[in-house]
Amino acid sequence: MNITLVTEGTYPHAYGGVSVWCDQLVRGMPEHTFQVVALTGTGAEPLAWEMPGHVTAESVPLWGARPAGGPPSGRAARRFERAFTSLLELILSGSPTAGAQFHAVLRDLYEFGRTDSLSAAMSSEGPVEWLLEAWGRRTLPEGVHPTVYDALTAIALLEHAFRPLSWPVARADLTHAVSNGVTVLPALAAKWAYGTPFCLTEHGIYLRERYLSYGKGYTWPVKALILGFLRLLCAAGYQAADLITPGNRYNQRWEVRCGATADLIRTVYNGVDPAEFPEAGPEPERLTLSWAGRVDPIKDLETLIRSFALVHQEMPEVLLRLFGGGNKEYREKCEGLARDLGVGGHVVFEGRVEEIRDAYVAGTVVMLSSISEGFPYTLIEAMACGRPSVATDVGGVTEAVAANPNSPDDGDCGLVVPPRDPEAMAMAALILLRDEDLRRHMGMVARRKALEFFTVDQAVGSFREIYQELSGKKV
Repeated sequence: MNITLVTEGTYPHAYGGVSVWCDQLVRGMPEHTFQVVALTGTGAEPLAWEMPGHVTAESVPLWGARPAGGPPSGRAARRFERAFTSLLELILSGSPTAGAQFHAVLRDLYEFGRTDSLSAAMSSEGPVEWLLEAWGRRTLPEGVHPTVYDALTAIALLEHAFRPLSWPVARADLTHAVSNGVTVLPALAAKWAYGTPFCLTEHGIYLRERYLSYGKGYTWPVKALILGFLRLLCAAGYQAADLITPGNRYNQRWEVRCGATADLIRTVYNGVDPAEFPEAGPEPERLTLSWAGRVDPIKDLETLIRSFALVHQEMPEVLLRLFGGGNKEYREKCEGLARDLGVGGHVVFEGRVEEIRDAYVAGTVVMLSSISEGFPYTLIEAMACGRPSVATDVGGVTEAVAANPNSPDDGDCGLVVPPRDPEAMAMAALILLRDEDLRRHMGMVARRKALEFFTVDQAVGSFREIYQELSGKKV
């Protein structure tokens, strides 16, 4: 089969768990041809992954220079105005029943973009005027007074978000979108153009993560409009997908709440290659908490560092080592926090490592402090290495380790704590740091569970069957 794989900010231009998953998927099915449509920033991003011969990639830049074309006129201009003003009304209405209408308006804008420049139309004066008029017809929260600058900013953000809808659609047997949100726009376009079936995989919940992280520096009117748009777009993605394949059962509750049909959801857990993550062996000589991942606010390293400061008060010999690259500004903020808490000399940012397994081997206990996750690779990789963990109760974490820090039982392979709770995290870490027998038992259970349930062969095998099933749905 010919598969279109749509990504955003990940494979093949960036490292991270989703990129690992993509690489496993395409390498595991060499019998198929994969065309990666990578939504990127500027289109100038270098490749971070060496792709196998049956995989090609093209970049769809969301930013950078505006696509060629001039604003519409005459009948085309009136057609665009009808569709775009309807879009704004649906977003601002906040109606839970707007899904079908929103889907129809999206298709109208797609059809417009087949003959005229959607980007140029959205960059003309009309959308800004229409948005100001729409805001003026509504009762907004007290003290909120949208400005022309707010309208210019919001329309510009929408214009960039819509760019994938106008990208030339290639014929394929199946489109596989690797997240919801703007990533589903090429999948919707292919479905409208050729009837191409569409599989939607979510690792984390796209909409939830946007609500958690979106909007720094934007005013309330801008944030409300963009988040309203993303809410409707995610619902459209769920409703249009022929199958939704979350990486954990936790995601299903969010997906159904946001418009997905429960019968079209099938969980496929992430997997690791046991050969790449053999048992870690003896613990490090010095008691060490290790963390691995992308340095980013959503990983909430501030809570981890605050919890470590509490651990340090009880066990000053313990070291915290953090492995991974990412957001330089956030790393510097975290380094400053460690210094302010008096543990700067005991918190070490190691940067990226050639072999991620080394990050787990380096730890007595592996930590995960995220405020949002899907089914995190760092957790199941640590499990495969036989290391116990302390992890926040987000995404599929509890499904993986199934633990209660107050009463660990024979089925536990780690301790689960609430997110953004440094005291609970510190308590759980101290439980494990003080009990070598418990660590050894949990490490043994963790490895056994990873090898039984979370291998890459199982994950790829599931998608091989899904591809065969969905390819017969083309209309």
